[in-house]
Amino acid sequence: YKEDIATGTRSAAAGGFTTVACMPNTDPVCDRAAIVRAIRLRAEEVGVVRVLPIGAVSKGLKGVELSEMGLMAEAGAVGVSDDGSPVFDADLMRKAVQYAAEFGLRVISHCEELSLSAEGHMNEGALAVRMGLRGIPSLAEEIMVARDLLIAEDLDLPIHLAHLSSARSVRMVREAKRRGVPVTAETCPHYFALTEEACRGYNTNAKMNPPLRTERDVEAIVEGLADGTLDWIATDHAPHHADEKDTDFALAKNGIIGFETAFPLAYTFLVRTGRMTLPLLLDRMSRKPAAFLGVPGGSLEPGNPADLAVLDLDTPFRVDPGLLRSKARNTPFGGWTLHGKPLMTLAGGRIVHDALR
Repeated sequence: YKEDIATGTRSAAAGGFTTVACMPNTDPVCDRAAIVRAIRLRAEEVGVVRVLPIGAVSKGLKGVELSEMGLMAEAGAVGVSDDGSPVFDADLMRKAVQYAAEFGLRVISHCEELSLSAEGHMNEGALAVRMGLRGIPSLAEEIMVARDLLIAEDLDLPIHLAHLSSARSVRMVREAKRRGVPVTAETCPHYFALTEEACRGYNTNAKMNPPLRTERDVEAIVEGLADGTLDWIATDHAPHHADEKDTDFALAKNGIIGFETAFPLAYTFLVRTGRMTLPLLLDRMSRKPAAFLGVPGGSLEPGNPADLAVLDLDTPFRVDPGLLRSKARNTPFGGWTLHGKPLMTLAGGRIVHDALR
């Protein structure tokens, strides 16, 4: 009822994406080979772009027992994550990194210290106090970032850190990379396009995890993308039914949809402002994530799949949630004027989105 493979891939195509990697925090949880195969089969039947499943680190995302990563890898999983939930047990995380490496997989870590974030609803600070909401300190993310960096360094095995949002997280990753720690990291458009101010008026479409933070954090995120500390931009597409957002802020689900606004936000806020060049942005949104997943992408070299996006970089357009291809409408960007609208998307040489029709 929130999203399915058919609507999700149409939304991705409308955003210019030809391949997506879906997280396992779905119903059912993607924690075994049969679910990986089912996702791939269903995507071949109804999807308009490629779908690469990411399996769960732990069975049921419960953080107690490791999933059968080897069998999921054989079935086509391209990584493992308990996204939406942290792997809270450090010993389990350490074993997961070792186990995943045996099958050529990387652990994608959702960094959240639950004892600090529990029952929190937005960034901890003066605004949360004025709104009467319990805050989530950036420390909740940063403690787990520090832990996972130490695990990667100790094992000399790679870890990927998902949807980073805080300045100190960026600084720790930068310092770890200088030491040679095998870490990669990402952020999302909402962490450089929005701050906690978007939560004013109890706007549940600005509620997400990790939460939107401060201007200082936004500046660090942009710097991290520009200098390569943050390796790429992910959408963190999180569709929810209207009833799950049209409620009290404290009860609303976390997350926003992101496929159809990701590139326009990045182009508008990073390239048009002079913070990044267009080739660098394309590297962060195409070549690097494709290389991480071990799939073709980010290149127009002869022999590669004809995966192409035609983008209008000059004509401003207004984001209309009612025209989005996703089942969900939970976006804080409705009514915004952006540049960089995807006009046409080809996957494998086949037109899968044409905004001009």
